[in-house]
Amino acid sequence: MQRAGFSTARLARVTAAMQGYVDRCEVSGVVTLAWRRGETACFEALGLRDEAGQLPMQRDTLFRIASMTKPVTSAAIMMLLEDDQLALDAPVAQWLPELAEPRVLRDPVGALDHTEAARAPITVLDLLTHRSGFAYHFTATGPLAHAYEAVFNGFESSSGPDAWLARVATLPLMFQPGARWQYGISTDILGILIQRISGLTLGDFFRTRIFEPLGMRDTAFWVHESQLSRLATAYSIDPGTRKRVVDDRAPDSRWANPQRFQGGGGGLVSTAEDYLQFARLLLGRGRVGDVRLLSHRSVDLMRSNFLSRDQRRAPAFGHIVWAGQGFGLGLSVVDDPAQQLPLGYRSTGSFGWPGAYGTSWFGDPVEDLIGMMLIQRRAVEPFAMPLDFERRLYDAIDE
Repeated sequence: MQRAGFSTARLARVTAAMQGYVDRCEVSGVVTLAWRRGETACFEALGLRDEAGQLPMQRDTLFRIASMTKPVTSAAIMMLLEDDQLALDAPVAQWLPELAEPRVLRDPVGALDHTEAARAPITVLDLLTHRSGFAYHFTATGPLAHAYEAVFNGFESSSGPDAWLARVATLPLMFQPGARWQYGISTDILGILIQRISGLTLGDFFRTRIFEPLGMRDTAFWVHESQLSRLATAYSIDPGTRKRVVDDRAPDSRWANPQRFQGGGGGLVSTAEDYLQFARLLLGRGRVGDVRLLSHRSVDLMRSNFLSRDQRRAPAFGHIVWAGQGFGLGLSVVDDPAQQLPLGYRSTGSFGWPGAYGTSWFGDPVEDLIGMMLIQRRAVEPFAMPLDFERRLYDAIDE
């Protein structure tokens, strides 16, 4: 039997594999979704959303999607581009004067006061492609890594956006703007740029321009009291015991505060069904059904590699990740499937970007496919579950 061109027997293998991670207590629960050729092929909730309360995982469970927020922020920037309110090559200091005179470390691991002037201004494109020179505390090195601990990526900040940006502006850049890809707070800065240009909070811009038009009712920067019971418990991995420990739980969740920092790099909460709508927007080149939010060209740019050959050779996350893929505007993009490491399954032109709590998704224009796997397991080391899901999902395609 088939559904959306999948073998139902092989889809059952996907379910069994995901259930295995639950049974081995590697995760408390998981929601998986596969959409292909205009229909949902599978949509399953396994395990528990909260172990202490023995609450089952459900299709409408809310997840902290972390860096899956970045493609949303990037799409919002492209909307402002289409509105003629910014340009990709424009210096961001035009709207963010705090960044008018950046300093750059002479040595990425050197002292914070050993700097030189930036040789070029930071542009909107630099921020979209993570070539601005900004980092995270876990991607920086030396004294800069320690300095970043005070700013992280905004969504845990107790400061307002202006105060947060003022603090960021005191930090030197790790590299010259445009020089290399360095994962960091660039997309959070784009979130503040959206607020400055639009005059709206980032949450209101997302809600009115993206979420409401797409029917994304459960996606926001904070969880309303009426929704809190659906929020999955988040876990982290204890480095000593290697066991899962509670990181954030619904009754006293940090995401229940309506005054939370609205971080464009990682602050959103969403559901599988909601984020599917956004993924369909990008797979559909700016359109979902009768709703068009972006032009074909804008989405094509988001789904195009902007990294040079040398930039792709530079290590990231401790190893070279760009062998079979590049980076577009807020998205990774596969352009050589045979070179994906580990062995890749996504087709040429596939795109996506995961989140730190284990949430992952991709869109594949060749297969007309969207795959999504949502968990709440935060860890520094790689975790095989997302790749396992993808491999088995592709193996289930039957036509």
